[in-house]
Amino acid sequence: MTDKATQAHAAESNMEKDPDDWVTGDEPMTGAQRSYLKTLCEEAKVDFDDTLTKADASRRIDELQAETGRGSTSARH
Repeated sequence: MTDKATQAHAAESNMEKDPDDWVTGDEPMTGAQRSYLKTLCEEAKVDFDDTLTKADASRRIDELQAETGRGSTSARH
């Protein structure tokens, strides 16, 4: 559970970083990214690339969300 002080300062935090700035961005995508990206690829009728890094998967998720109208493009994955 998040307290009110934390919520009030959420916009000032670094919770949303550009994938280029991620320390672990070159690691393989997470299981959650893989699952969601597969779903988005199926909906968009495009090939799923299972070799993407965390950062590349996040960018691809953003692209496919915009294309399919699914999810929010304001949050990083």
